[in-house]
Amino acid sequence: TPLSAAQAIDLLRIYLGKRLAPKTLMHGVFMDVLGLGVLITGESGLGKSELALELISRGHGLVADDAVELMRTAPSLIEGQCPPLLQNLLEVRGLGLLDIRTIFGETSVRRKKKLKLIVNLVRTTPDSFERLPIQDQTDDILGVPIRRVMLQVAAGRNLAVLVEAAVRNTILTLRGIDTMGEFIERQALAIMESGRQN
Repeated sequence: TPLSAAQAIDLLRIYLGKRLAPKTLMHGVFMDVLGLGVLITGESGLGKSELALELISRGHGLVADDAVELMRTAPSLIEGQCPPLLQNLLEVRGLGLLDIRTIFGETSVRRKKKLKLIVNLVRTTPDSFERLPIQDQTDDILGVPIRRVMLQVAAGRNLAVLVEAAVRNTILTLRGIDTMGEFIERQALAIMESGRQN
């Protein structure tokens, strides 16, 4: 090669890192929501594709539907993309296969995205559902912990708005802002102050 040794090593490292990266295939819908890679998971028939369609209509992007190829391209980085066979396609019950790129335009699809959040849709189960989880929940994907939130599917709930709120909250967390921690501190101060007054 005419390249210097340092350049050749850098290029080979990047190439081999991607070529030999650990991979897995997951079931779900992978979206770009507000610039964050979000994997929507849950049982079949819970409305993952309908939620994806609602998010796309709100200006967010589709990466992959049904089957998502995930690979660890760095020690703490998971990238997701769509298998070539399913690119730009979204299956919606009752409508069949939709070509999202053709219907919504070029900006409605993404080639790949870094996975930062898993949104797990669950049926309404009041007994086992933690309303205010004190600790962040995570799922292990290829050895990397990925933040997970659980959303209950119930009549009248606007899941698209809830997903956007979860993404905004995750962005704050990535910036070091802990809303739940701040609330717990505020509550402890209020208890201390009321104890002094009594």
